[in-house]
Amino acid sequence: MKNSKICTIFPLLLSLPALCMILLTIKQPEYYFYAAEYDVRVVNGFSDNSSLPLVIWCATPDADMGGRALQEGDDYSWTLTANFWAGDGSSRVFCTVKWDQKRKRFDAFLASRDSQRCSPYKLCLWVVKKDGFYFSNDGGYEQYLGGLSVQIN
Repeated sequence: MKNSKICTIFPLLLSLPALCMILLTIKQPEYYFYAAEYDVRVVNGFSDNSSLPLVIWCATPDADMGGRALQEGDDYSWTLTANFWAGDGSSRVFCTVKWDQKRKRFDAFLASRDSQRCSPYKLCLWVVKKDGFYFSNDGGYEQYLGGLSVQIN
């Protein structure tokens, strides 16, 4: 009797890790098992800043990515390989944007937030306008953050 219980329970215990791996793979395999590559793009969506560019400067916690002065319709874009196992700066990119005497800092890519949100195309698109920061993963933008409201002293 005792041997029959062990014979029944033992195979179930052995199959549990395999079942977990299968379920994790179905959800989103790149999130759990290997580095995923994302295209991130920030666009100057202002329509009246021909004399004042939108200045953007981006960095990871480990490295400075540099910046650009964007005229109307220009973009700053990069490809990011987010390694979810590494725990390093590859899972976050923050940017500061400045226009006239206003600026705002935001996370252009944050793995915990964007691994699902930028799917299925692995595309994170931002448009910066006076009234807010708009996000899309397919061209249909929705407002995510408020506008450039912080005055620089």
